[in-house]
Amino acid sequence: MDQHIKPVELEKSYRLLNHGPTVLVSAAHDGVENVMSAAWSCALDFSPPKVTVVLDKATATRPLVEQSGYFALQVPNVSQVQLTYDVGHTSAIDTPDKLAKAGVQLFRVDGYDVPLVSGSSAWLVCKVIPEPRNEQVYDLFIGEVVAAYADERVFSNGHWHFESADPGLRSLHYIAGGTFYAIGDAVVADTSNAN
Repeated sequence: MDQHIKPVELEKSYRLLNHGPTVLVSAAHDGVENVMSAAWSCALDFSPPKVTVVLDKATATRPLVEQSGYFALQVPNVSQVQLTYDVGHTSAIDTPDKLAKAGVQLFRVDGYDVPLVSGSSAWLVCKVIPEPRNEQVYDLFIGEVVAAYADERVFSNGHWHFESADPGLRSLHYIAGGTFYAIGDAVVADTSNAN
């Protein structure tokens, strides 16, 4: 594991997604691994921490999630923009070597058989909370975050530091048609009058 990857306290893991980034969803089952990008994910709860993600029935990643009961969400960054686009617009169903073609490198952390995407800015390992109706009707999966990690160069002490980190570590936000935005500069409100 990269020396810059550090654990994130579970009670602060929601902060990894709270700013609405595009994510990479990874899963594995029975020796098969896959990664896809998703624009529809969010933090759902604090304790225990939970997330949601939409996984269409037509994706190759969804059956891996359903069969293994686990998935990971990664926060990709500017240096991964092409990889993020490629794994979101190519299916392993049609292109079995899509991960190699996109340049995806995977690693694992002790205790979890979930592949994680190297080079991302943050990672959340999630255990599926079965909600069959939501999954079938809305393609909506809920996961409990069981482990979280971040690149300390851009996230430390429970906070993102995009404005002082290498711009290549800024998170991606998908618009459409291959266009992403990178998160911008911090704008801070006066909190002295807050109750």
